[in-house]
Amino acid sequence: MFMGEYSHSIDEKGRLIMPAKFREELGEAFVLTRGLDGCISVYPQIEWKKLEEKLSSLPLTNKNARTITRFLVSSAATCELDKQGRMLVPNALREYAHLTKDVVVTGNLERIEIWDKAKWNENNSFDDMDSIEQGLMECGVLI
Repeated sequence: MFMGEYSHSIDEKGRLIMPAKFREELGEAFVLTRGLDGCISVYPQIEWKKLEEKLSSLPLTNKNARTITRFLVSSAATCELDKQGRMLVPNALREYAHLTKDVVVTGNLERIEIWDKAKWNENNSFDDMDSIEQGLMECGVLI
C-alpha cells in the first residue's frame, strides 16, 4: 500500500521523479489517469486491472457508469520509470491537473495521487475533520 506525502517538481519536459519508496511497488509499468478532485491517479498494473474489472461490470445502460468509465479510461496512459526514477507525465494529464512545476505526490492506499502543490494545499486543509469523521461513522467506517 502507498502512504506518505512528498514534495517534488516537474521539469520543463514534463518529467517527474517518483518517490523512491513508491518505485518498487509500482513495478516496471503502471497507469496514470485523471483522478477525482483534479489530481492525477497512478495505479500499479494489478490495481488498474482490478479497477478495469469493476468498470467492465457496470451496466452499460447506467449513464453515471458510462461517464465515470469514460473519465478514467479515456485519459489513461501506461508509463514507465527511466533509470533516474522519472516518469513522463502526458501533457493532457498535466493540463487536467494544472501541473506546472511544484507538485505533491501522495500515497493513497492502492494508488498514488499527483497534485499541483497550490491545489493540494487548497483542497486538503483537513480543517473540518469532525464532520468528515461523523460522515464516516454514519457509513460504518470507524476511525
